[in-house]
Amino acid sequence: MTAFPEGETSKIAVDRLELDRENPRLIADVSEASDEAIVAVLYREADLTELLQSMSTSGYTDIEPLVGMPATENGDRIVVLEGNRRLAALRLLREPAFVTRLRESEHINISVPDVDPSLRQSLELVSVHIVAQRNDARSFIAFKHINGPVRWNAYAKARFAAEWYSREKENGVTIDDIARSIGDRHDTIKRMVSAIYVLDQAKANDCFDISDRSTARFSLSHLYTALGRSAYMQYLGLKSNWSTYNPSPDPVPKSRLRALREVLKWMYGSKADDVLSVVRSQNPDIKRLGEVLVNTEALHVLEATRSLAEAHAVTEPVDRRFIASLMRARAAIRECAGSLRAFNGGDDSLVDIAEDIKETSASLWLTMAKKLRDSKLSE
Repeated sequence: MTAFPEGETSKIAVDRLELDRENPRLIADVSEASDEAIVAVLYREADLTELLQSMSTSGYTDIEPLVGMPATENGDRIVVLEGNRRLAALRLLREPAFVTRLRESEHINISVPDVDPSLRQSLELVSVHIVAQRNDARSFIAFKHINGPVRWNAYAKARFAAEWYSREKENGVTIDDIARSIGDRHDTIKRMVSAIYVLDQAKANDCFDISDRSTARFSLSHLYTALGRSAYMQYLGLKSNWSTYNPSPDPVPKSRLRALREVLKWMYGSKADDVLSVVRSQNPDIKRLGEVLVNTEALHVLEATRSLAEAHAVTEPVDRRFIASLMRARAAIRECAGSLRAFNGGDDSLVDIAEDIKETSASLWLTMAKKLRDSKLSE
């Protein structure tokens, strides 16, 4: 027997509610983490500031119930499956000692507003709809956060779908079934879950951990977009049709795990290795990085300079690079000529630089003119 009737909504004391360690919002692995660590992640990733301010000035608005399941056999405590942001905000507003521990243990400068004393009573009991198990809440959570009014980011959606698939595939559930359930008609969920499996494989083999990234935010779309490109599939040893089937764990061959580490390091950076991400924007940097990875010379340049622009230039045909350089040189000279009035004649070294440019330009012109004459004679 449980202390709360399943399938019904009850008023439950906040101190009997537990945070969900499988919450898809939590990018970091918090399965063994303290409540302070979980709330710190939510504070950083889910923006609790506005919610804290609203509750502190208006109290807790108990319109939409939380969704929870029994945390223990006798059901004296409830794990909140839906509404962890609200529970985190409630704990911060109700427990000053918890806030102090959070600041000290997680080194986070969290600001918690004071609550009007007349509103404190609203923070004591909240409505919770009780379900027997996690699966019973899945459809509601999917509707709300995948394509509904309060959408998660790509990582949270992908993690939710991956957990759903992992739990139900033995019962015949496919990724296509899940995609239809949440309204995905473009194979996006399949690509997202495939990316989650790649990340899980990287973490399990000490190749990459999201928490080590140098970027402020984690963009899963970088990875699942890359994994659909032929250059990345070639570099990682993935078959060309690998993502058209139901995703499977450990998709990258063991012989290519080092390559996987390199891909994720350049894509997201690494604090441990003091490497910054070279991807500034998904378009065109993901395409350019893929082209660099499968070009040995360009990859050496990337490793030496950490400049995606310089490395990618190596992948371009020599004739195209020559034309681009010539156009840039002409534009630079014209810009310099347009600012000539700024030269007051007082610096000999600038004249020397101009002379060097003249000599180099003359040599360039003579060589090009000779090649032009020779090509016409050979016609």
